[in-house]
Amino acid sequence: MAKESFFKPFYSVLVLAFVCSFLVSLASVGLRPRQEANRTLDRKKNILLAAGLFQQDKDINTLFSVIESRIINLATGEFVPETEMSVQDFDQLASTNDKKLSRSLSKDEDTAGLRRLEKYSLVYLVTDNSRLSQVVLPVRGKGLWSTMYGYVALDSDLRSIKGLAFYEHGETPGLGGEIENPTWLAGWHGKKIFDDQGNMALKVVKGRSKAKGEAASYEIDGLSGATLTGNGVELLFHFWFDKQGFKPFLDRLAQEERTNG
Repeated sequence: MAKESFFKPFYSVLVLAFVCSFLVSLASVGLRPRQEANRTLDRKKNILLAAGLFQQDKDINTLFSVIESRIINLATGEFVPETEMSVQDFDQLASTNDKKLSRSLSKDEDTAGLRRLEKYSLVYLVTDNSRLSQVVLPVRGKGLWSTMYGYVALDSDLRSIKGLAFYEHGETPGLGGEIENPTWLAGWHGKKIFDDQGNMALKVVKGRSKAKGEAASYEIDGLSGATLTGNGVELLFHFWFDKQGFKPFLDRLAQEERTNG
């Protein structure tokens, strides 16, 4: 009887590991298109949620048909022609890792804790009878434990908030995680980001806002037990709606609306 090789069990394990690794890789590649499709649907759903247009029993792509996706140059606020940069192929978050498509932020600039800022951003234009009714903008910023990712929908006046949706974060459930709470998010509706002079005026207060009249339109109730998360949300808004964020675009768009109006 032939003596069994001491190394045979190890060869068997190695072969099995190789086969399993190959099958997992094959499955991953095969599922990638479906995963990308699901991510696209989830993105559209959250944009619709921010705009107040999501309906549970309706097809997401059908609902999204009233929304036009465009790319803008953040520095100038100008739309980028589709011939120069395709919306379908543009990965905004991935562009922050490309030195040609992003820039580093100084400590004074980086109030949202991003480190690098992309040079181009997606924006979503909601139209009603060919008239601009909302603009939905992607935002992100550091909370207590994580980067919070969301969408802000602005009304046609480009200063009042129509809605807000956070779709990814790692904040503490029941505390900072309440940024996803529909009741808290509903409190953003109708609040104003800019004052009458165009200056950033929105703030998240600690506890319940005690402001009255016009002043109340610039204050958001804080999250109980999650002051630092609330501060992160406020800084996120101050970053993205200042000159390094969407302010040049919103100013340009408002001018275009006045001209065409």
